[in-house]
Amino acid sequence: MAEDIQHNQKSNFNGLTKSAKSGASKKLIIKNFKDRPKLTDSYTEDTWMKLRDAVSAIQNSTSIKYNLEELYQAVENLCSYKVSPVLYKQLRQVCEDHVQAQIHQFREYPSSSLDSLSFLKRMNRCWQDHCSQTIMIRSIFLFLDRTYILQNSLLPSIWDTGLELFRTHIVSDGAVQSRTVEGILEQIERERNGETVDRSLLRSLLGMLSDLQVYKDSFEQRFLTETNRLYAAEGQRLMQERDVPEYLHHVARRLEEENDRVISYLDQSTQKPLITTVEKQLLGEHMNAILQKGLWMLLDENRVCELMLLYELLNKVKGGLTALLQAWRDYIKSFGGEIVSSPEKDKEMVQELLDFKDKMDHVTQRCFQRNDTFINAMKEAFESFINKRPNKPAELIAKYVDSKLRAGNKEATEEELERILDKIMIIFRFIHGKDVFEAFYKKDLAKRLLVGKSASVDAEKSMLSKLKHECGAAFTSKLEGMFKDMELSKDIMIQDMQNMQNGGLWLMRTHNALSDKCVYVFQMVKLQEVFKLFYLGKHSGRKLQWQPTLGHAVLKTEFKEGKKELQVSLFQTLVLLMFNESDECSVEEIRAATGIEDGELKRTLQSLACGKARVLNKMPRGKDVEDADRFHFNSDFRHKLFRIKINQIQMKETVEEQVSTTERVFQDRQYQIDAAVVRIMKMRKTLSHNLLVSELYNQLKFPVKPADLKKRIESLIDRDYMERDKENPNQYHYVA
Repeated sequence: MAEDIQHNQKSNFNGLTKSAKSGASKKLIIKNFKDRPKLTDSYTEDTWMKLRDAVSAIQNSTSIKYNLEELYQAVENLCSYKVSPVLYKQLRQVCEDHVQAQIHQFREYPSSSLDSLSFLKRMNRCWQDHCSQTIMIRSIFLFLDRTYILQNSLLPSIWDTGLELFRTHIVSDGAVQSRTVEGILEQIERERNGETVDRSLLRSLLGMLSDLQVYKDSFEQRFLTETNRLYAAEGQRLMQERDVPEYLHHVARRLEEENDRVISYLDQSTQKPLITTVEKQLLGEHMNAILQKGLWMLLDENRVCELMLLYELLNKVKGGLTALLQAWRDYIKSFGGEIVSSPEKDKEMVQELLDFKDKMDHVTQRCFQRNDTFINAMKEAFESFINKRPNKPAELIAKYVDSKLRAGNKEATEEELERILDKIMIIFRFIHGKDVFEAFYKKDLAKRLLVGKSASVDAEKSMLSKLKHECGAAFTSKLEGMFKDMELSKDIMIQDMQNMQNGGLWLMRTHNALSDKCVYVFQMVKLQEVFKLFYLGKHSGRKLQWQPTLGHAVLKTEFKEGKKELQVSLFQTLVLLMFNESDECSVEEIRAATGIEDGELKRTLQSLACGKARVLNKMPRGKDVEDADRFHFNSDFRHKLFRIKINQIQMKETVEEQVSTTERVFQDRQYQIDAAVVRIMKMRKTLSHNLLVSELYNQLKFPVKPADLKKRIESLIDRDYMERDKENPNQYHYVA
């Protein structure tokens, strides 16, 4: 046992001793630098001869005798021994001698023996060879380029040295440079004339000029001058030979070609002056001629694509959009003025205005990129021409609205009618004399409501809402009152039915009644008195006026077929009641008995004897009623309905009615002028004539002439509302 323990201890000790020896670190011994080997006297010269031979082989496109790695190491060795300045000078001299020798290949051929394209190809080949040679030489002398040359900021790199030598000895030569640039310009001109050219050749040569930093001085100025000359002549010629749409497409194509030319081979810095030159010569110099010759034609023919192109092109030229805007405004005033100022076109005026406005809106949205300036100019132009003919457009717009809101208008659905009303409101905004519109609209609305000819109450109220939003509550207060009156009238008629057992005659009242000239039968007079007593008993202080043209009645009639009810107008009622006493009557007898005006009487007889429901027979037969015609009751009349409505032939608005409405508008304007003058003078007390007129123009919402204002001022002076200054006749004083 003791021997085993002793053996183990001995073995452990031996193991520790061995491991200590194996893991012991080695000692570091620091020695002095070895002496740098010295170059032999012939090493530098021999190495340079080797490098020069390699450079010559590269320049002459022959094989290099030495390994490139060996040459690179040789350069590094020379640079390490401070031979870099000498090496750089020697390399530059070798390269310069070679470049100088290259100029002879361009000088030895006269201009006549070598065409421009061949010359350009030779120049390009020389340049490409020079670049590849410089890159190869730099790869050998890379250590020199990255050490000595890089540390000396005044020395150009090997690549820059190559560029400098080529620029100095070849491109800067007057004859060579001139012929190179002329050759490039000739190729570009050929391409502009439609010929195919070598774009890669042009890209390489122009890249050469750019790399050599002579692009702007030697090429760009001459190129822009030639471009200016070319397009100046082309613009003059094509403006005379081609129409405007064709010319615009040509200009767009030319601009596209020049932009493509910049992308393909011209320097990027040339793009702006080049495009500016083309735009100036093809657009700027002929801008007014293009607009005068073609804009109106494009708008008349609705040439959307060409108008869009015209806008885009003129937007590139200084002052182009301003000129287009003025021409656009003049066109709208001229075309719109023809629509408004032609009395023979009054029937179609409003529809033509709406169509014209839609067309101009389409142009601004599609062609003029919804430019706010053009939209505002269009509004100003519409406002200008539509008020050149005072009052008439407002009157016709009111009548147009009446035609759309009247029952029987089957042209449009409710949605379409709403869109039409919206368009009408746009035209309405341009009108200055809105009081004229109000007068005619109110008169037509009264007829629609009283006769029951309104197409839709919702459409009527929608139109009132639009007018209220546009002109304010005061403008529509009377119109809204008419609807309230209609509701009140229904209530009154229901109550009055208890007093009218007969109930066969409904006579309507209107705000604008005409004088009663027809002769009523006894039954009607009695019913009138009954209704008058009933109405005045409920509303004291009012006066009833009867409008015979708007009256309606229901007549119970017996035919051979049986009993029928005829729903007729008041005039038709008076005529038919005559046949209770006689089977046959002449026109003269009917006129004498009813007192109906001649024109109205003939229309009434036409409706009864010549329409679809012929309850009277006319002798002789025919569509027109003459004084010699005779009528008798048609007892053989047949109809599938029990109650038959016989429509009265509507008489168009007479000249007298139109004049009366217009005069009423003028009378209302006089009252408004008087009120405005008194209001201003009451506030100012004393005012000169010019200032008073100026204030009136600011306050009045309708067009008025200075002469009319002067008359109203004189009238107020005569009525002692104001007085003239005794010393200054142009000064007025308010009289309290």
